[in-house]
This record gives sequence, structure tokens and C-alpha cells, in this order.
Amino acid sequence: MSDLSAPGFPEEEVRRRARAGAAAAFPPPGEYGRVLFGAEQRGDRYPDAERDPLDALRIVPPVFMPQRLARLIDLGREPDYRDVELDTDIGGFGSSLPVYVSALGSTRAAGGDLGLALSRQAGALGLPMVIGENVVPVNGYGRLGEAADRALLGRLRAYAGELPDGRGGVAVQQSTEDADAEVWNLVYSDPAALPLLETGRLAFELKVGQGAKPGLGGMTVLDAEAAAGLGHRYGLDEVFGDGRVLRSSTPGTFTAEILRQQIRLMRNNFPRARVWVKLHPGRDVAEAARVAAGAGADAVTVDGAEGGTGWAPGVFPGQVGLPLAECLRRLAVAGPPPCLLVSGRIWEGGRAVKSLALGARAVGLGRAALLATAEDPRAGLIRFAECLALEIRMLVSALGKYAPTALDRDDVWSRDFPGNTVTA
Repeated sequence: MSDLSAPGFPEEEVRRRARAGAAAAFPPPGEYGRVLFGAEQRGDRYPDAERDPLDALRIVPPVFMPQRLARLIDLGREPDYRDVELDTDIGGFGSSLPVYVSALGSTRAAGGDLGLALSRQAGALGLPMVIGENVVPVNGYGRLGEAADRALLGRLRAYAGELPDGRGGVAVQQSTEDADAEVWNLVYSDPAALPLLETGRLAFELKVGQGAKPGLGGMTVLDAEAAAGLGHRYGLDEVFGDGRVLRSSTPGTFTAEILRQQIRLMRNNFPRARVWVKLHPGRDVAEAARVAAGAGADAVTVDGAEGGTGWAPGVFPGQVGLPLAECLRRLAVAGPPPCLLVSGRIWEGGRAVKSLALGARAVGLGRAALLATAEDPRAGLIRFAECLALEIRMLVSALGKYAPTALDRDDVWSRDFPGNTVTA
């Protein structure tokens, strides 16, 4: 190595790429399955970088609170935060909170005992849960001798076994490779899914994109032996040069008409299942959401650029896709779908309440759900949800309101958030 230097330039990153070649476009492959990747919080590691616009918003309680007066009259006493009702309809599912568990697919971090523990706790909480893409093509469905802890059926049973009556529901995601494996047909005809189907608690989610890598399909890292059995279904690239292989899904191809027809096909082929659509944070996200809702989707999920749990090229989380706040702004201008679900680094009540005030029906937990479950596989997610619920109740109550659906754009403010009716 020469003594040449470049002050103020990302010299070490350039040198790493010179040493590793194409492998340097990704985090170190040894971190796969142990590290959850997504956009970092600006201002911590990068103090001079632009702050996340959703974090920059302020929650602004008014002085005069007519809804608090109405609640006082209804209760016959002064209300407090414990009177906030958090029950929410999420894409046709009843939920104890305006919260759902985001799509966790075939990434190793969500597999095995951790994925089952998360499913059990989400079920016990009565939170809707999305089973992400590529689980069946990679790990199997669970009826042909596949490892039950990694197969789709294992997660489905773990969740349904804890689910209280009238709460929750499972949305099973499908990408192009899942469609080839006929995942939705398998679930729809499975006796294990029948109780969910009969109680209106089964949905199918069409994956159009994801926040961690908009425009790309799902990616994982496999050893050579595991990759050898998947080459007929996925793109494989020996980019790391150490025996580990990059496995890539195709992202799928959509136009407005293709999306409409896909949703109509879902409603025709699976009439008893709810229809969800997941969008990445594209520049035309408002138009895509309008098309999906117009075609009859029960819920439209928008995954902000801050989202992510599995594996992505390093250049994507910080530089590709619209921030969640900008997605919400564009959706508000165009008129959000009746049931808008959003995700993207949701981990505490403030970020959740701001999203709800800007038009979301519910917020998704991805990395937060996995980390909480990893902390305590028996009750970590349950305790995390208790804390989140308390924060949401206090914030909603502070605004003089008593249900998340009562929140609106007047409840948040920032100098840098155009169109807000609240002024300095």
C-alpha cells in the first residue's frame, strides 16, 4: 500500500473496494444472519448528514381541546392517557394496536427458533403479521419433511396457536419465485390455514418492492452447498470469492395495468382472502397506491427507504428511495388509500404517532420486532409492545385525542415539511 492519502475523502472505503472488488458493494458476508441492515439514524454516526425528516417533525398539542371535552362528558370525569383506545382495523384484521409485524422472509435472521418465537409473541399480542417472500422456495412449505422451524407452515402454526379470538391475522407475501412455487395456492388449500380463512384473518400480499433496496428483489447469502440446490430458481453470483454466494430474487415487472390485473386476479382466485399490496418508496408511490386501492386492495403498505432487516448492497439504504416522511407527504397530497400501512425504522411511539398523523392506519415493526424477540424469546416482543402502546397512548392523549384515527396533519410540525397547516 502506498503512502498516498486523500484527507476529507472516504479513503478507507475506496481502499476496501480496491482490495475486495465487487464483494465490497455489500457488508461483510460474515455479518449475514447476525446483523440487521437498514438506513442508519442520521446525526449519530454521521453528525453532519441530513437528519431523518420524520424524526425532525415535532408533535404539537393544541391549547384548546374539544375532543377532550367530548371525552370528559362521555366519561363523566377528566380523561387521561389510559382512556385512549388503540384497537385498530388493519387491512380487514382487528388489532390490539395500530401496529403490525412487517414482512420477514427467508433471511437467516428471521429463521429458526427466533422466527417461531416472534410468531408466537405476535400472535399472543393479537398483532397482524406478514410472512415474507421466498420462505417456501428456499426452506419449503413444511409438509414434505422440511425443517419445521424454517418452513412457512411452522411460522403459521406458531402464530395461530397463540392468537386470541377476533384479533390479528396473517398476510402471506408472494414474489415472482413464490408465484412459481404456487405459495398462495398451497396456503389457501391448507387445512392448517382454514381457521384463519374461515374467520377472515388470512391475507395475501403482493410484493411490488421493499424499502431496503427499491427496484431490486430479495437477497441473501448462502454457502455453496445450499446455493447449488437453488440455481434453477434464483440468480446466483459468486461475488464474495470465499465460497459464499449471493442469492438474488427477481424484482418483478409492473405497470399500472399489470398491477390492476394482478389484484383482480387475486380477488378472483382467492375470494376469501384479503388482498394487501406492498410498495417500495418510489417517486411515483402515490400513483401506485392509488392504482392498488382503486383495484380493490384491502391494504396498501409503503416501505420507506429507512426499512430493512435482511441483506442489501451498502449503497442502497442511505441513497436509494424516498424517506418515509416524503412518501407520506406525497400520499397526503394525492389522497392516501383508505388503509395505508407504513414501515421504516419504527421503534418508538413518537415516530409511530407522526406516521399515523400523516395518514397511516398502522405502522410496521421489522428490525425492532426481531431485536426485541432476540432479547427475550419468551416475552421480549410482548414487553416491547407494552412500552410502545404506553408511549402512543400518552402522545395521543397529549394531543387531546383518544383514538389513533383521530390524528391528523395539524398534530405535527416542522419548518421543513411543506404544506403543513401548523405555523411557527
